[in-house]
Amino acid sequence: MNFDVIILKRTTSDTSRIKNQLEKGKVYNVDCTDFTTIFSESNVDIVINTVCSFGRKSESTTDVVNTNLLFSLTLLEAAVKHNVKTFINTDSLLSRNVNSYTLSKSQFVEWLQFFSEKIQVVNLRIEHIYGPGDDVKKFLPWLVDQMLNSDQDVSLTSGIQKRDFIYIYDVIAAYMLVIKKRTTLSSKWSEFHVATNSFVAVKDVILIIASELERRRKLDITSRLKFGTIPYRPNDSMKPSNNNNSLIELGWSPSVSVNEGIIKYVNDLLDSDNKI
Repeated sequence: MNFDVIILKRTTSDTSRIKNQLEKGKVYNVDCTDFTTIFSESNVDIVINTVCSFGRKSESTTDVVNTNLLFSLTLLEAAVKHNVKTFINTDSLLSRNVNSYTLSKSQFVEWLQFFSEKIQVVNLRIEHIYGPGDDVKKFLPWLVDQMLNSDQDVSLTSGIQKRDFIYIYDVIAAYMLVIKKRTTLSSKWSEFHVATNSFVAVKDVILIIASELERRRKLDITSRLKFGTIPYRPNDSMKPSNNNNSLIELGWSPSVSVNEGIIKYVNDLLDSDNKI
């Protein structure tokens, strides 16, 4: 597949993870250029919406809603106005009532369904992504930092909740497959769960990380892990409700097991220039 790529970012965006790609396509700063200009200058066939605010950087609820709902809705309206064929959205498999992030993402999905009469929509609901280049505010990078750079105990939930940890390269493969197969999908609305359907207790993943760090750095980490010392989030799920059958039928399958992926993830962090 050969595409001309257009990247939309803010002037303040951290582009370190895509710095080698920036010269390969057009780049617009959306806080300086309006959507009408962007879409008028190019014949856009597909929009891939990955904009997201988790609310982990002290953003207000209004900030989270402005990013996940209002900005995304403005992008969607512009895509419809300029006759874009396909809008691929990045969604969460978490319940809508966990926090402001999940609620705002769910509210945008309702607008996607409303607009699917005018544009082909593919909604990708993704489980817990991890891999190289992870945002340092996410759970796994935070956890590794706490294990390596602090002598204090690490307060955790009991860790019995199960999650479907999916490696970033498997997620990318799902996007590429959907792009390739888009003409075979419904012209209105399609939704896929991007998940391995292999559920692992969070505690088990934490212990895999601790074991690998202890092996590499010769530290005593496990004794500092205090499971059960903090409560779960309100409305948190003990096990997600995933069904990746439709994505499997489309031709996708996960290639990285959680044990393999977590160990690779830890070693990539340790061997990189990341400040850990």
